[in-house]
Amino acid sequence: MVSSSGKNRNEIEGIDAVVEIDQLISINPSYVIVASPAPFHVDTARMLLEKNISVLIEKPLASTYNASAAFEIFCKSKKREAKIGVGYCLRFLPSARFVKEYLENDQLGVLYNVECNVGQYLPEWRADKSYKESVSASKALGGGALLELSHELDFLLWMLGDLTLQYSRLRCTHELELDVEEIADLILVSQKGVYVSVHLDFIQKFTQRKCEFIGEKGRLVWDLVENSVKLYRSKLVETLYLDVDYDKNKMYIDMLRAFENLEQQEFDKIATVESSTKVMKLIDEAKQFNARGGIA
Repeated sequence: MVSSSGKNRNEIEGIDAVVEIDQLISINPSYVIVASPAPFHVDTARMLLEKNISVLIEKPLASTYNASAAFEIFCKSKKREAKIGVGYCLRFLPSARFVKEYLENDQLGVLYNVECNVGQYLPEWRADKSYKESVSASKALGGGALLELSHELDFLLWMLGDLTLQYSRLRCTHELELDVEEIADLILVSQKGVYVSVHLDFIQKFTQRKCEFIGEKGRLVWDLVENSVKLYRSKLVETLYLDVDYDKNKMYIDMLRAFENLEQQEFDKIATVESSTKVMKLIDEAKQFNARGGIA
């Protein structure tokens, strides 16, 4: 295990080994999960890939679009056997695959609108430390609602294709006293003209994570917390998918198995550097739009 700085850390409980990056490279692991804070992701991954070591990079790919774009160019510059993936794990929820296939099979008909809403109270995310000391709360370490909750942007691109930003507003409340955005609202449009609204926040006291798709044949509601998919049509409500007992650790295991056998999987199961750079581009555009609007 290597710290985000690449230096040895002593006396860390519950791990088998602590090594420097050079020592890690010398043992030639099958692959490495890069799970440091976002600003360190691509530099670490680049060192490993230069030695032909496969890497699965924790989301987001980086903390800036420029870093992501430069890394994408680097990855395309050489042919290598090493595999590269980005850990957008929500793709591996069975309900996510159900929704994607439902839309791809045109079972909702023409799609008009999509609305994503995710919110969870940041002080309750991690019981072992103060939220103000977390990566999520630190601008320097790649925190903020846009980067921390970028899963929504990933699965929207995965399901709908390329998206164009139309509007963004980023806000900080006085409640949490952070130097990163605690609330982000984005309006996007797909290549097919689907109107997409995305709300991300750190301040909702009762956790919710939903995505609703409005089409000509009804309204499809995907509740990621309840792990359900329901179809609303006129006076009929139909539960299409429900698994309240699903162990969400399984999606991480499935993601690791897919990465280990990447050449045998469908191309879209693991998020790629290219798709993750598109996520970072939307985030960068949202921040720029917000800055031009003079919104604090």
